[in-house]
Amino acid sequence: MAFAQAPAGNTFTVKGKIGNVTTPAWVYLLYQAGANKVMDSTQIVNGNFSISGSIPSPSNSLIVLDHKGVGVAKLGTTPDMLEFMLDKGITNVNTEKDSVKYGVITGSELNDEDKYLTQQLNYFNGEAKKLNDEAKAAPAATLKSPEYQEKMQARFKVLQDKQHAMLKEFASTHPHSYESLMVLNLMTRQGANAMETDELFNQLDKSIQETEVGKMIRNGIDDAKVTSVGATAPDFTQPDVNGNPVKLSSLRGKYVLIDFWASWCGPCRAENPNVVKAYGRYKTKNFTILGVSLDRPGEKDKWQAAIKHDGLAWTQVSDLKFWQNDAATLYKVQSIPANFLLDPNGKIIAKDLRGADLEHKLEELFGKI
Repeated sequence: MAFAQAPAGNTFTVKGKIGNVTTPAWVYLLYQAGANKVMDSTQIVNGNFSISGSIPSPSNSLIVLDHKGVGVAKLGTTPDMLEFMLDKGITNVNTEKDSVKYGVITGSELNDEDKYLTQQLNYFNGEAKKLNDEAKAAPAATLKSPEYQEKMQARFKVLQDKQHAMLKEFASTHPHSYESLMVLNLMTRQGANAMETDELFNQLDKSIQETEVGKMIRNGIDDAKVTSVGATAPDFTQPDVNGNPVKLSSLRGKYVLIDFWASWCGPCRAENPNVVKAYGRYKTKNFTILGVSLDRPGEKDKWQAAIKHDGLAWTQVSDLKFWQNDAATLYKVQSIPANFLLDPNGKIIAKDLRGADLEHKLEELFGKI
């Protein structure tokens, strides 16, 4: 089927030469046109094929080669296929072999950009795997060492920063590229500061911003800006362990760590000793913590027992709504532990500080104790 509403200027042609493949073989082109999933097809004769159509914006697409003409539904889970970015204009797919998976895409700047980014990300993923493999091979005693953990965390951070710099440079130097939207989407998913991604998005060409994907990313950035570093923390009120309402803004005038956790959360409980240590060191330095628990309805006793067991001496609140906790929803918390550090004016100055990162940030603010 075709997408009749697509702008005329976004017509495309995919043509190619796949070895000497011929009748009864068929080529299928699968892509997204707006809200519609489209599958076009044509016979391939002496290796040659051509499929044309129109799209409102670029699309992740597949070319599937049906060697025996049995129909795409009968090709199983590992068909002969090639993934690429479908864009307006002419895209060429060529290989001397009788298999489309070896096809080389030419004539498409977007696919050249996609190939570059894939190579870059594969490099960083490979380096991350090396670090993970190194950690797995370390003796158990070494893995438990705080010094070793901090060292490995620092090495991962260097790698993450390098990847972030690469993505940022690409988006800033390719304002007319649809691929920049993919970059901003990845940066957002990796926790990039929303103020930064907002600035990069605003530098993109209007035609890119106004695609359907562009509008989705715009909405995602706007949502993330609510709790990004530099934003004023949204206010909320929740009951403490005695049922008394506690309002976040009542803590203005102090540095406040909003700590999202739960009694059932293993990583949270493992992180709690670090938070206890930080509170013990800096509670006299105009610093406090507001714990927000995502414990389940009817399990107030487990919440209170965990507070006592872990020695959490600061104010704790919860509406006992599990993942529907109103404050967690407001702060777009999708995994725990999660935290937000506020300055005395209620502005978010850091987020997701764990272990040594929390200690280093507090040392930066108050000096080493």
